[in-house]
Amino acid sequence: MKTTAPPLARLMHATRDDVRHSPRLREASQPIEPVAATPAAGPVRLLHAAAAILGGSVLFDSAVEHYRGSFQNRAMFLPPISAMLNIGSSAHGIASRDTDAHPLRSLSYVASLAIGALGAGFHLYNVTKRVGGFGWQNLFYGAPLGAPAALALSGVVGLAADRIAANEKHTGEATLLGLPAGRTLAALTSLGLMGTVSEAGLMHFRGNFQNPAMYLPVTLPPVAAGVLAGAALRPTRRSRKAAKTWLGVTSVLGVAGVALHCYGVSRAMGGWRNWRQNVVDGPPIPAPPSFTGLALAGLAALTLIERASR
Repeated sequence: MKTTAPPLARLMHATRDDVRHSPRLREASQPIEPVAATPAAGPVRLLHAAAAILGGSVLFDSAVEHYRGSFQNRAMFLPPISAMLNIGSSAHGIASRDTDAHPLRSLSYVASLAIGALGAGFHLYNVTKRVGGFGWQNLFYGAPLGAPAALALSGVVGLAADRIAANEKHTGEATLLGLPAGRTLAALTSLGLMGTVSEAGLMHFRGNFQNPAMYLPVTLPPVAAGVLAGAALRPTRRSRKAAKTWLGVTSVLGVAGVALHCYGVSRAMGGWRNWRQNVVDGPPIPAPPSFTGLALAGLAALTLIERASR
């Protein structure tokens, strides 16, 4: 019984005349074209980077805070695990040539959104069950309400990246929730910035604003959030330029906040020699990068707004 050789094997021993007269060999000899990225590839990768930074902030912050709570509830292991998965998913989204949505990556983002929302409910219950209920004392020293929101934001930003890429690839338009992606993302980022400002303001108010630098997270990011919202409502060149400037300042603030919190740990009794206690009880070192992550998400939104206005 005569068998035909596979196209690849035949191609290896074929002459030019064989390839010219054989449609199958001509098709097999064609170079494989690389996967084309969507026009929104740049903003999409920036959004994945923002999700990774938010996930990293949650990973280390929740690990320290839940370690202080001795992981009494097994659910306390969920935020760090979810944050690690988000970082891996975001790294995959940044490195992938094809910026289309990936089902496992999207599942990780959805899980972090759900765990963040569930964690916010647990933290609220922790505050209200204390003696005195929902009051300043319990808000200061109970479970931080804003911490799970950062995990949810990481999921929202990453999921937005996947949805924007998928919508543009399949419909030719960068949309989110059926609306223009840039303006919708700018509105979500503005809300996220204000929520992060509220958490920072509460913690710094507890510290009595002892250092003048403690006023920076409650003064600069609100301006960035307002200017970004203005750029979403009226996307003029002037408003976009102002939003870029303030988002750049906010991203630098996130990095500077890490250095200032490290300085705060060094000023505690024993300094870094007693790091096991001072890192747990001192200012949270991983918290400020949340501002950087949200600033990157805002810059991605501005890039999408610029593309839509051309």
